[in-house]
Amino acid sequence: MHAQTRTSLTPLALKDAPALIETVFPAQKVSFEAQTERKAVAAQTLTGLGSYWKGRKPLILVRAIVLGSLLPPTDDPEADLAVFEALMSFDDEGLARRAFAANAISPSEIAARIQLDKPWDYFKATIKRSDVTGGDIRWMRFPMDMDAEGISLRWKRDLSDDDRLVIYRKVLATLESYEAKAALCKRPEEVDQDWLYAPVWPQVNRHYAHLGLNAHSFPELIEQLGILRYGHRPRVGDTFSGGGSIPFEAARIGCDAYASDLNPIACMLTWGALNVIGAPGDRRAALESAQQRVFAEVDAEITRLGIEHDEHGNRAKAYLYCLEARCPETGWRVPLAPSWVISPKQGAIAKLVPNPAQKRFDIEVVTGASAKAIAAAETGTVQDGDMVYQLDGKTYRTPIKTLRGDYRLPDGTTGNRLRRWDKDEFRPRPDDIFQERLYCIQWIKKETIEAARQETWFAAPTEADLERERKVETIVAKNLALWQEEGLAPDMAIEPGDKTDEPIRTRGWTHWHHLFNARQLLLQALMLKHWRASDAAPLGWLNVAKAADFNSRLSRWKPSQGGGLGGPVGVFSNQALNTFYNYATRAWLGFGASSFKMAEAPLPTVEKTIVSATADQPQQRCEFWITDPPYADAVNYHEITEFFIAWLRKNPPKPFDDWVWDSRRALAIKGSGEDFRRGMVAAYQAMAEHMPDNGMQCVMFTHQDTGVWSDLIGIFWAAGLQVVAAWYIATETASELKKGGYVQGTVILMLKKRPAGERTGFKQRILPAVRQEVARQIETMMHLNDTVRAHHGEPVFNDSDLQMAGYAAALKVLTAYTHIGGEDVTTFALRPRARGEVTVVDEIVQQAAETASSLLVPEGLAPDTWAKLTGIERFVLRMLDMETTGSTKLDNYQNFAKAFRVEDYSRVMGDMRPNHARLKRVTEFASRDLTESTEIGVTKLGRIIIALQQILKDTEPQVIVEQIKNEMADFLEVRPLLVDMLAFIERKSTEPNVRSAAEVLGARLKNLRFGA
Repeated sequence: MHAQTRTSLTPLALKDAPALIETVFPAQKVSFEAQTERKAVAAQTLTGLGSYWKGRKPLILVRAIVLGSLLPPTDDPEADLAVFEALMSFDDEGLARRAFAANAISPSEIAARIQLDKPWDYFKATIKRSDVTGGDIRWMRFPMDMDAEGISLRWKRDLSDDDRLVIYRKVLATLESYEAKAALCKRPEEVDQDWLYAPVWPQVNRHYAHLGLNAHSFPELIEQLGILRYGHRPRVGDTFSGGGSIPFEAARIGCDAYASDLNPIACMLTWGALNVIGAPGDRRAALESAQQRVFAEVDAEITRLGIEHDEHGNRAKAYLYCLEARCPETGWRVPLAPSWVISPKQGAIAKLVPNPAQKRFDIEVVTGASAKAIAAAETGTVQDGDMVYQLDGKTYRTPIKTLRGDYRLPDGTTGNRLRRWDKDEFRPRPDDIFQERLYCIQWIKKETIEAARQETWFAAPTEADLERERKVETIVAKNLALWQEEGLAPDMAIEPGDKTDEPIRTRGWTHWHHLFNARQLLLQALMLKHWRASDAAPLGWLNVAKAADFNSRLSRWKPSQGGGLGGPVGVFSNQALNTFYNYATRAWLGFGASSFKMAEAPLPTVEKTIVSATADQPQQRCEFWITDPPYADAVNYHEITEFFIAWLRKNPPKPFDDWVWDSRRALAIKGSGEDFRRGMVAAYQAMAEHMPDNGMQCVMFTHQDTGVWSDLIGIFWAAGLQVVAAWYIATETASELKKGGYVQGTVILMLKKRPAGERTGFKQRILPAVRQEVARQIETMMHLNDTVRAHHGEPVFNDSDLQMAGYAAALKVLTAYTHIGGEDVTTFALRPRARGEVTVVDEIVQQAAETASSLLVPEGLAPDTWAKLTGIERFVLRMLDMETTGSTKLDNYQNFAKAFRVEDYSRVMGDMRPNHARLKRVTEFASRDLTESTEIGVTKLGRIIIALQQILKDTEPQVIVEQIKNEMADFLEVRPLLVDMLAFIERKSTEPNVRSAAEVLGARLKNLRFGA
């Protein structure tokens, strides 16, 4: 940490200055870095607090927003961008240092990539071939193939970091795109900050010397910019703090942080981010010591109870359970599981063995099973919603809904015959429809219990194991009521809801502790007991919640986990309360100390406030409000977090005792409709009132249809806010929980207070102003693009950025008004939206899209041609142009399909997988794709595709030209357009034969004479 630097600043000198983020934002680079952070999964900084909260925004994105909101623009946009990117470590020097820290490039790769006259100043060679001598290699230069030369390379030991950086700079200079360079790098937050930013501060101080800026660290920079804008260090607030990423990152770079959330679990996670992840070194050491102490205490008590060791001293790591139901045809009890594969790596499977005497199946665990046996075990006794099993060569099939006794209720919902469990129960009664049994234990060999690499195996439970199981049940039966009274076990009823109905309907569970079996209840109770007595009890609350996520009847056993060894998966691997036919319980060593390990990222000395409150009751003024609000189909955290609240609500430690330990569902802003809009307007109005006139708000939301745009813009408009910028951050992924893939993109909407006073507008006058502002904004950005491309080879903005900027420019015009056509904006925002209604916001956004699209003429196509094309033609040609740059992101196709009003863009797509998206090739269009009943088939481009296919089938070009002349009444008028499109396809198509066909047909049409 640097000592505070003396500066001569003029407070409030930037009071009325715009923010850089209003005009410049490296959205494409932020998108790539955000994706990289997401892909780190468990290695993300805040994930260690609890992966069950899925909605955290990438920290790199938050940092970019805060910096962009504080930095002022100068009269040199290119230099402004360079400073911004240097502060984000997106510049060439930052990338070189990050690549150096990652050490992801081998010396042999370096030798093959770069030109270097004196490689032996940096590397030492080992000769592997007898025909190569030291004298031979002395004169060798890079690039060269070390394997072919029979040489292995390594860095010289006495080489300094600065010397190595010289080489890394050369390596990155050989790569064309930012993505290729950044893929070799560590994330900026993973690199030593003093070293990473050492060259940046002189650049920043020179650029802003006219303001008196003199910073040598982020806290100094933030403090000084805050003084220049607001007279003091800025405070960032978030009233939907969720997992805490916004307040955490704001504090990490030096802002004061205010966080509030209605949900106490969100408050707890935010507290953990600021006070555990962000704890200073001495405090962090004390927390880790407390954690180790509690871990040892729980371990000692479990060992004393003798419930996890066998008679040979081996120790359990996991227990696998399954449901069991009686077949109505045979009366046999059948174990239920969709698969009986346990561990592909160990060849462990469960095998059902009929036991006629007891009319049930014994379950054997086989290890070292053949590939054929493992494949057979993949098919379990639950198939397509039916219980399926074989007995004496006959297959029996009974729908699960029949076993449950499902029936239709008068209100149209479904009921069943499952008994509702009582508050004092934790296991099925003998006459319940679904029974439960332990069928497998994963053991750790005695000699390797303390080893870094444990030796494990799977086995069916013995009678001694079942006796230990009964012992656990006896302990829980004896203590459950007392634990519930003392708050060591839940006693909270499950309140019906969209997500919470599932365990009630499918299992008959009525209280939250029913979601935990005896072992799980005992383990959680022991953790709570020992953490409650610790001086680090708040950390314990985080640990208990994290353990519950991985230790419930809703924790499924995943055979592919751990590289195929098999392991339990968290309840909230998706955001639901799914019940399973078989599940896993972790023994205490199944967690291991690393299960509760958290990242270290000490925060500077700033103010940090966490409040449990509704979003419309902020308790501090903030210069910036950055929020990711609930909307539309957002996750029902107000329901599913009751899973954790049930465990933690009684006798919470300080400061958690200041919060209301209830989900307060009725107060949560959720869904859509009038109540949602009223709640959101109240929240954003309150934030605007707790913000200075030159403050700024950033709202993040998932890019969806214009209905969501219309709702949200109306809300912010009614709250007295004006749009000043919008950026699109793309992150793409495929989910194992869904078939195929899904696309996630986030809109970053920047807002300021609307100037005081009444301003009335009318749509007829607003639309021309919108077109003018959109054109001005896009032309300004395209000019910066050209300048940066000329100097650095890559543009700043892609078409999606320009399109989003067009939306923002349009909305900036619109939201400056207080009345539209005589209706005030609050009435507009709160008025119920009729199905299919097109609002003024919808019209403005569409107008912006069309204006932007008309300006974004693909390179190589004449503007006159572009102006005459239909939406689907523009879409195909625009995406064809983007594909030549290597663009494969599905969200680009989705966004432009909306902009061009394409009815069904999937009809012209060859691949719709995230990160692999592409158009159909000319040769991939089937005849049915090009009929007059299709969107593309009736267009001139559709006719060109047919013509190119005909040429590829050796039809004479002159015959095709005659056909086109006869089909098109306006042939002479459209001929130049056809020629231009063919020339474009000739340049852009990825198919060589299609390029040749386009050249032939284009030449024939171009050279055609009247009367020919």
